[in-house]
Formats: sequence, structure tokens, C-alpha cells
Amino acid sequence: MVEALGVAVVGFGWMGRVHTQAYARVPHHFPGLALRPELVTVADEVPGRAEEAAERFGFASATRDWRAVLTDPRVRAVSVTAPNFLHREIGVAVAAAGRHLWIEKPVGLNAEDTGAVADAVATAGVQAAVGFNYRNAPAVEAARALIADGDIGRVTHVRVRLFSDYAAHPDGALTWRYERARGGSGVLGDLASHGADLARHLLGEITSLTADTAVFVPERARPTGATAGHALAAGGETGRVENDDYVSCLLRFASGARGVLEACRVSVGEQNAYGFEVHGTKGAVFWDFRRMNELGVSRGTGYQDQPVSTVYVGPGAGEFAAFQPGAANAMGYDDLKVIEAYRFLRSIAEGTPYGATLRDAVRSALVLDAMERSARRGEWVDVPRE
Repeated sequence: MVEALGVAVVGFGWMGRVHTQAYARVPHHFPGLALRPELVTVADEVPGRAEEAAERFGFASATRDWRAVLTDPRVRAVSVTAPNFLHREIGVAVAAAGRHLWIEKPVGLNAEDTGAVADAVATAGVQAAVGFNYRNAPAVEAARALIADGDIGRVTHVRVRLFSDYAAHPDGALTWRYERARGGSGVLGDLASHGADLARHLLGEITSLTADTAVFVPERARPTGATAGHALAAGGETGRVENDDYVSCLLRFASGARGVLEACRVSVGEQNAYGFEVHGTKGAVFWDFRRMNELGVSRGTGYQDQPVSTVYVGPGAGEFAAFQPGAANAMGYDDLKVIEAYRFLRSIAEGTPYGATLRDAVRSALVLDAMERSARRGEWVDVPRE
């Protein structure tokens, strides 16, 4: 028997919509799931936004106050897709209210914030999931299995890159994303958090690093009203960008492998250029998000001049079979969030975590904090254990 689970979404920008659509699609792709999400309420402080979302997507109710969500007896799980500076407060409150939590990254502005949410979840005994969606790509899961099975030998080094142009326009509005108190560490929390998670997911724990950061667009115009996404605001009063546009980092892993992680939000000519290259003593594996369902794989005994083959993932890789019947049928970004929603709901149904957890978020946040510390000091630093 399928049980209904009342869900709420707090914050209805683009990511709030993605979560909502993922909930709606889960029963179609995973009909065997014991829970069926029901859209109970949506909260957003911008006047009219929650009401519009309710009408468009079928929420039973709407509110401007996220706290009202936690007193609604119909709500058993909450998606938190509000701006970064609200994540700690809302996340802790959701857990304390006994609701299950699906929260976007970064979970907090730093590791302390993230740890507070993780502790609240552990104390309350609820289930939680984190929006590290790129690890959900079937090709990434295939790459992880290939590495774990030793198909490319002992891993020697990895390069993880996350380049985007969403902040490249000099007229981009000075929203909360560019303020230290509300947006945290800038590109570190936004993109490098995914990179740290991918690196850990593929190769294990990062033990030490050295990093360099930079701001390439130092001033932006302040918006005159509510904004969504990456709006432009030419001609307004300007203010200083307080967090970083760019980070590069050398990594050392517990396994002895080495790595390079690079992320930038102002890379002109790059749109969602995310991916990794993992090299081992007998081969290599390559992944580019823009060709999400493909892997470049080199393995064998040739060593020199060993060819790279393109592998199209299919059923048997991750959750691919829930979306497409055969290899080379494309999946997209929103499908990764459907997988994330499914694993979150499965965690609730079975009482066992599936997918990225709050502990993963804490480990990623500790890496990001170490990057900031290294950049300030100009030296190698250790990544602390929890």
C-alpha cells in the first residue's frame, strides 16, 4: 500500500520549482516507492510568488512565512531552497519540528552552520538529503564503480572543474549571492561545494590542500526590487562584491592520490562546464556534465598510446533504467533531482539514508573552509576531521 507524504517547499526561485517538479515526477519513474509525495504548502517571502506557485503547481496552500509550514500538521517533509543565509535557521527549525529535510547546498555559510543542521537532524532522528545532484548522474555512478573495482589501477590524480558564466556580466545585480553575510563564500559554496563532493565521492577523503581565490568583478549595481536568478541591474548604485568569483586548489587524498579543483562563476564562454578526469596507474575515466550520459574510458595494459573509448551509459548504471530503456538515450539535469527526491523519500520510507547526507555536507563544508583558510595564509592546510 502506498502512503501519502505531505511535503512543503520553502523558497520558490528556480530551485524551488525544480524540487516541486521532482516530487511530482517521482511516482512515474519509481512506482514501487512506498511513499507518494503530496504538495501541501509553499512558502516565499516575495509578495505573490508563493500564491503563483500554488496555482501553477497544485500546492494546497501558500504562505509568505516559512515558520507557518512547520505548524501545519499535514507537512511531514520540507524542501529548503531559500537563499544560503537562511539555510541554517530553517534547516535546524525543520529538524526540531520533527520534519524530514531536503536542503540545497551549501547547507550553511560555513562548516559550523552545516554542522548545526547535521546535529539537529541527528538529534531529531529525522531523515535528510542534500542537493549534491551531480553525484546522481548514472555516468558518475558508473565511474565510481569502475574506480572502486580497480579498472584503471590505483588512482594517481584527479582534476575537477566547474566553470560557469552566470556572474560574468558586469551588469549582474549585486544580490545576496555577492554578500559575505548572506551569500557566504561565493563560488566556493556555490560551485566548489559540488567539486569537493564529487572528489570525495569518487576518491575518498581529502586530507590537506592549498588554495588561491580571486574576485574578478569587484563592483556590481544594487537591484531596486525583488530579483530571481541572475538578473541584470545596470545604472544603479554600485556596491562591493564581498566573496570570491574564482578558486583553484591542489588536493591531497587519504589514499595518496593528488588532485586539482578549479571553479569560477565569471568564465566567459563557459556554460555549466562541469566535469572530472581521473587518472590511474592502468587507465583513466573522463566525464563532462554537458555530455552527461557519456564516459571517456581508457583501460588495458598498453600504458603508452592507450586509446580512450566513449561509453554510453544505460540500464545498470545508477538509476538510468527508471528513465530510459537503453544506452545513449539522453537524461537531463532535472532527472538528477528526481533521483535525489526518490532517494530522500526512500530514506524516509525505510529509515535508512540513501544518497548524499548531512555528514557529506559537513565534510564538503570543512574542505571549503580549509580552502578559505589556505587562501588567506598562502600555505598548505590540513582538512580537519569531524
